Amino acid sequence: MAQDSVDLSCDYQFWMQKLSVWDQASTLETQQDTCVHLARFQEFLRKMYEALKEMDSNTIFERFPTIDQLLAKACWNPFILAYDGFLHCCPDESQKILIWCLCCLINKEPQNSRQSKLNSWVQGVLSHILSALRFDKEVALFTQGLGYAPIDYYPGLLKNMVLSLASELRENHLNGFNTQRRMTPERLASLSRVCVPLITLPDVDPLVEALLVCHGHEPQEILQPEFFEAVNEAILLKKISLPMSAVVCLWLRHLPSLEKAMLHLFEKLISSERNCLRRIECFIKDSLLPQAACHPAIFRVVDEMFRCALLETDGAPEIIATIQVFTQCFLEALEKENKQLRFALKTYFPYTSPSLAMVLLQDPQDVPRGRWLQTLKHISELLREAVEDQTHGSRGGPLESWFLFIRFGGWAEMVAEQLLRSAAEPPAALLWLLAFYYSPRDGRQQRAQTMVQVKAVLGHLLAMSRSSSLSAWDLQTAAGQDTDTDPRAPAQQLIRHLLLHFVLWAPGGHTIARDVVTLVSPWGPASEYSPGMSSPW
Repeated sequence: MAQDSVDLSCDYQFWMQKLSVWDQASTLETQQDTCVHLARFQEFLRKMYEALKEMDSNTIFERFPTIDQLLAKACWNPFILAYDGFLHCCPDESQKILIWCLCCLINKEPQNSRQSKLNSWVQGVLSHILSALRFDKEVALFTQGLGYAPIDYYPGLLKNMVLSLASELRENHLNGFNTQRRMTPERLASLSRVCVPLITLPDVDPLVEALLVCHGHEPQEILQPEFFEAVNEAILLKKISLPMSAVVCLWLRHLPSLEKAMLHLFEKLISSERNCLRRIECFIKDSLLPQAACHPAIFRVVDEMFRCALLETDGAPEIIATIQVFTQCFLEALEKENKQLRFALKTYFPYTSPSLAMVLLQDPQDVPRGRWLQTLKHISELLREAVEDQTHGSRGGPLESWFLFIRFGGWAEMVAEQLLRSAAEPPAALLWLLAFYYSPRDGRQQRAQTMVQVKAVLGHLLAMSRSSSLSAWDLQTAAGQDTDTDPRAPAQQLIRHLLLHFVLWAPGGHTIARDVVTLVSPWGPASEYSPGMSSPW
């Protein structure tokens, strides 16, 4: 008997060292070593239980001071818990022996706080093991005997299953082309199907994330369409919180989900009764689209849908405002993600000049007032070259350059302010910029006529700015807004833009602002969009 005690102590030290090594490393060699020793370790546990059941809790810790550490390491080792569960005819044998050993540690009548804490710890470990067991009648009776109700252990079961599967999926991704250790496509598809009704439950996020990221690196479609649809719906309704990498994987691999996210944004904008720029910004940031668009493939899809919306709404000011706010949010997300661009600008704007894109990407507010004219002339030169001097058959064209330009509405505002606040002769380059902003389809001759008309209006406005009194009627007459000209004509929209800026900056302009807006706007009182957001169509 004494010899058995000595042998058990020696075995105890051996297995304590083994468990520590297995616990600290997860290499293939360590896992193989674990599997090789599983049968011997199970036999050790049997002997350990036979010894423990003859002692009370205090005696156990006197004899084996680190017994709690040994059992804890064994309970959190998935290979030990799985052993016999699928290899032998006696299912879950290792778990049951561990449960017996843990029960020996419980103080039936704890005398102090240390013993009470020990009991609580043992119950927590038992809950962990029970989560790995199949809930047959035997386990149900056992959990009842421990005082657990189903409501206590089912959440733990689900959480442990999720963490286990998520860990397996991450390993599946890391295994790369090691086909012997990769999860089969059939199992991935099955997992995605099972997840559909669980997506919005607490603690399921890690599994959803792991499935999306794992699928994002697969060459073919594996996950079920209903899984993508359910996840996307949960994202849009804010019922699940996933890292941006998982959202990107979803929208990259399932285009209908990205399209639905865009439509969801448009629906929110349409259903909102009063869309000021701040509200539009909140809707856009809340949609996660600017952050996801940092990936060029998603940006191009979003970009194309904005173009379609412009065409279908005949260049509605609301759509232009939304595009401009989205662009600003996108640039902020791009800067936040990485100070250095991960992708070349050509990847986001493939049909425009990189030098033009670089200039427009600047924040107009960062340009010193003394350099406004120089910067605007440079932008005009680049745009004009792209629009009027393009080579035959170029994929760019006026509308491509215009679509890039209108993304950055701040430049048009800067042009209007520069023209109205300068007493010098209006530079042709700035007049061209405004004419192009409002009439991208015009040819050279038609645009030149618009520039002449705008130049004349500017002369009248500058003269009136020196007047001691202003009236809305005089402004309307000076700008030619009292004629029968179609108010939706591009030239008239441009002039209306200048008028609204004029009353904002001219001395005393604020006193007649309401009257001016009422007189010159064909839609009645001004909307909350910037005056530079008028339709160019």
